[in-house]
Amino acid sequence: MLVVGLTGSIGTGKSEAARQLEALGASIISADEVGHEAYTPNTEAWEQVVAAFGDVILREDGEIDRRKLGALVFSDAGQLAKLNQIMHPRMARMVADKIEVLRSQGVGVVVVEAALLFEAGWDSLVEEVWVTDSPDQIVIERLNKRNGLSEEEVRKRISSQMDRTERLEKADFVIDNSGDMAGLESAIKELWDSRVIRRTGKHNG
Repeated sequence: MLVVGLTGSIGTGKSEAARQLEALGASIISADEVGHEAYTPNTEAWEQVVAAFGDVILREDGEIDRRKLGALVFSDAGQLAKLNQIMHPRMARMVADKIEVLRSQGVGVVVVEAALLFEAGWDSLVEEVWVTDSPDQIVIERLNKRNGLSEEEVRKRISSQMDRTERLEKADFVIDNSGDMAGLESAIKELWDSRVIRRTGKHNG
């Protein structure tokens, strides 16, 4: 089984790349979905996060409001570090467990999609890392159009993640997403053919 880590800064097309890889036959483990599982009310992680940040981050149904939590941590590096210390080790165990379940099922290709793959140390769980990349100005334009975020808000989110140059240096393969959707699809297909087909000799089936 080939286990690939897929990462990239906000707005670089990481989630779209994951969707395309899934269409080609990969099984996807999404860090966002794992995070939702980890935030399940009354679990150990949920209790630790609420204790650290207060009831203000809760919705009426007891679920953590990730938008409120995000607003707290993206504006304060110390708060972000506090959250990561709680969540990253627990989520790493969950990801590792999911990989082993898929391995036992005979799955050929697993992609771990995680914005903070390097920061969380999850690159140790995968065999190679693919990084989506786009220039900052393109990211700003995309997120303004898609999410209505201002340039200042986008830059704040970018700066909360690993430096672009450092991420690219750590990558085994870089997926250039500075163009349109067709360009991204072409780059993904080329990488799939050169890395996955050559390595496994087959799709996930």
